Amino acid sequence: MELLDKLNWRYATKAMNGQKVPQEKIENIIKAISLAPTSSGLQPFEVFVITNNETKEKIKPIAWNQSVITDCSHLLVFAAWDTYTADRINKMFDLTNTVRGFENEGWENYRQMLLNSYPQKDTEVNFNHAAKQAYIAFSQAITAAAFEGVDSTPLEGFDPASLDEILGLKEKGLRSCVMLPLGYRDDKNDWLANLAKVRKSREDLVTEIN
Repeated sequence: MELLDKLNWRYATKAMNGQKVPQEKIENIIKAISLAPTSSGLQPFEVFVITNNETKEKIKPIAWNQSVITDCSHLLVFAAWDTYTADRINKMFDLTNTVRGFENEGWENYRQMLLNSYPQKDTEVNFNHAAKQAYIAFSQAITAAAFEGVDSTPLEGFDPASLDEILGLKEKGLRSCVMLPLGYRDDKNDWLANLAKVRKSREDLVTEIN
């Protein structure tokens, strides 16, 4: 299958060559992010697409000086809501009603259930839940990038508090959770480029309960 071939081709690229990714491919990846499933359809995160070299240079030192930060074409930062609020929940439910052109009693009852639950929870619990939703979209971005023939590097190795400060996320009610540099591999300088992909066997990975 073409998709499986693409997923076998991809790897966590350790060195990129600075070549620009066509904007059409970037837009397709962003669209895939938008189409990712999230709990209650709330999409409790935002994605920052960074091409500015000065901003990349600021981020690099707080990300273990990894070269892909500055050598990538586009640096994606996934930032989750710092908590769930009534305004945020209502905005997404109102958007759904507008797009669908009608209100549904069951849907409105579900809105009230969330309003009576999420905003009252601990802020850290809410952030962790929102971050998990961001990771679903993050994974879908990796797959979409592979499908487009674009290399990517999943990155958790950075100081979130420093990144939040650089991007002004606290003022937006957001907290960074993961980054994804996009670009093209530098085969000559990437030690991982030509190594075999290693994965668990099906027997070690899957337990079937029939």
